[in-house]
Amino acid sequence: MCGIAGIFDLDGESPLDRGLVQRMNDTLVHRGPDGDGIFLDPGVALAHRRLAIIDPEGGVQPFASDDGNIQLTFNGEIYNFAELREELEQAGHTFHTHSDTEVIVHAWMEWDAACVERFNGMFALGIWDRNQKVLFLARDRLGIKPLHYAITRDRKLVFGSELKALLAHPGVDRELDQRSIRDFFSLGYVPDPRSIFAKVHKLSPGHLLRIKRGGDLTPRKYWDVEPTEGLHGLSD
Repeated sequence: MCGIAGIFDLDGESPLDRGLVQRMNDTLVHRGPDGDGIFLDPGVALAHRRLAIIDPEGGVQPFASDDGNIQLTFNGEIYNFAELREELEQAGHTFHTHSDTEVIVHAWMEWDAACVERFNGMFALGIWDRNQKVLFLARDRLGIKPLHYAITRDRKLVFGSELKALLAHPGVDRELDQRSIRDFFSLGYVPDPRSIFAKVHKLSPGHLLRIKRGGDLTPRKYWDVEPTEGLHGLSD
């Protein structure tokens, strides 16, 4: 279990407060006691709390491509990373670690948003692509790893593994969602994509967000359970 968080300025490239990003990251220390990291670009911040499992020395995050133009913060595990690495090496990619984290970076470079369709695993991730000026968020097919996001009053998109990371940002609206409150007391949880706060959302399982300044902020489904033809009920 690791923790991720970040901020993206939807309207420009204003400098972001490193101290604020650190406070967001500090709320997730229980998710990653083995280290932390922060990346800052104009209008972009990524943060990470790490629980080191695969390649403890080589998987430090946020993880950068060789040229520094791709930055990744990632929570989870990609079970088929060895197979993907072999395929990417055949396509000309060079690796310097034995981590699934580095495989994600190269998969993005090779397949862009379609890379998540190739991942077999549990994950929540944020990628900043400096060349394309794109922030990419994605969550695994079954939603095993959590990912919350919100748009602040000053037009910053903030995201994190837990609500507390978002609430460390003073611009996040804390108005409660009455429907979510009713759902919590009747179901014991708040169904995706809503949260207990009206302006904070959960990225639904099998969904992604590919965000550019001035672009669409609607999550897109990349996977769903396909109905099986000829499946019969127990009563048949």
